[in-house]
Amino acid sequence: MNTPIQLVVIGAGPGGYAAAFLAADLGLNVTIVDRETNPGGVCLYRGCIPSKAFLHAAAIISEAKHAKTFGIEFNAPNIDINKLRDWKKSVVTKLTAGLGALTRARKIKYIQGEAFFLNSNTIRVKKMDGTTEEIPFQKAILATGSRPAVIPHLPQSPHIWDSTTALQMDQVPAKLLVVGGGYIGMELGTVYHELGSQVSIVEMTPGLLPGADRDLTDVLYKRVKNLFSKIMLETKVAKMESHDNGITVTFADKEGKEFKEDYEKVLVSVGRKPNSENLGLENTKIKVTARGFIEVNDQRQTTDPDIYAIGDIAGDPMLAHKASHEGRVAVEAIAGHKVAFEPQAIPAVVFTDPEIAWCGLTETDAAKAGREVAVVKFPWAASGRALTLDRTDGLTKLIIDPKTQRVLGMAIVGVGAGEMIAEGVIAIEMGAVAQDLKLSIHPHPTLSETVMETAEGFFGQSTHIYKPKR
Repeated sequence: MNTPIQLVVIGAGPGGYAAAFLAADLGLNVTIVDRETNPGGVCLYRGCIPSKAFLHAAAIISEAKHAKTFGIEFNAPNIDINKLRDWKKSVVTKLTAGLGALTRARKIKYIQGEAFFLNSNTIRVKKMDGTTEEIPFQKAILATGSRPAVIPHLPQSPHIWDSTTALQMDQVPAKLLVVGGGYIGMELGTVYHELGSQVSIVEMTPGLLPGADRDLTDVLYKRVKNLFSKIMLETKVAKMESHDNGITVTFADKEGKEFKEDYEKVLVSVGRKPNSENLGLENTKIKVTARGFIEVNDQRQTTDPDIYAIGDIAGDPMLAHKASHEGRVAVEAIAGHKVAFEPQAIPAVVFTDPEIAWCGLTETDAAKAGREVAVVKFPWAASGRALTLDRTDGLTKLIIDPKTQRVLGMAIVGVGAGEMIAEGVIAIEMGAVAQDLKLSIHPHPTLSETVMETAEGFFGQSTHIYKPKR
């Protein structure tokens, strides 16, 4: 190729393919480079989608058990692990094949391989068939994602999993330790518990899901402490020793006292690390931070003017929907539009049971910043719909500016929280005030009503809670 292509997108995850598709829709000549046969990235192949497929199966098992409470009793489930795994694969295959078809429909050139920058306007692609190709380009978007972080000095052992290994679902261990009480560990711990594993969680901080507001995680903790075998907070993993039948783990509690326990498998889920190495970035003007993130401006442009970076390598939060939005911003900037990545509310969802979701300003961050806010909560014990589901273990919360009454943040814990949080995102992005949510008629009986009643509570007028405003 002697003529530079207009745009090369390196990495075909939710950020990369969203960027490439929009660029093609805007009339640009686009090439995608990725290791997989079709777009999808870690999220679709080894992350978001496979985990949600398994979580759905786990939720069905959990609901079947729970039905005994109101008089419906099922026999213990017969779990065909091979069929469950094949079903997950079929979901992934349908989605990735669909993205492949959309790539071809948009006449995007798709190269299966690995890219390496020779300079600021040329990459060398090592194709999966072993051949190489040099590709000159006018603009590039880096969307190479991230990988599971590892704990140093762990033994090499088939009994130690990361999130990718756990989602392969080769077996359901009798006894599983999850290292890390973040969203990945909690979600996968939930799946394996419902499939029959005796699950323990170890987390070095004082609470589960570090970064989330404690009143939300307290609701989750009350539920999972009766499901999981052990939840060891403020506890570190001092050592792991591999043997034929599993792993012996040495723990150290907050006083430094050590104790040991044996597990069949250990799932290490201590975060993710950006894939910014071995890309030839040293041959460009790109600057990389000490944590491995690529420095970008509001248009997602790097310090090399012809190269943009989006998604996990462009900084926290490492979320698929954030990457997709960044991809669209980068393409619009390349196309010459006046645009910037400046969201007021990036939603976060933890697909545990109950789910936890939040967006905008959190109560924790407001306290750290010393910012005066009004925090209004509506407990789901007062929700008719929650009672009909026998799931009153929920809470809806609004963070409101007491002077302007503007909605600054929303948080929800409860069944379906992930589906409900989008209302908060729209409210914050559109500059809604509490009165807007209060006066917007919500359908009855639904869980979404709790948003309206929380807003009513700001004025001391919540229908189903008597709490006059002082």
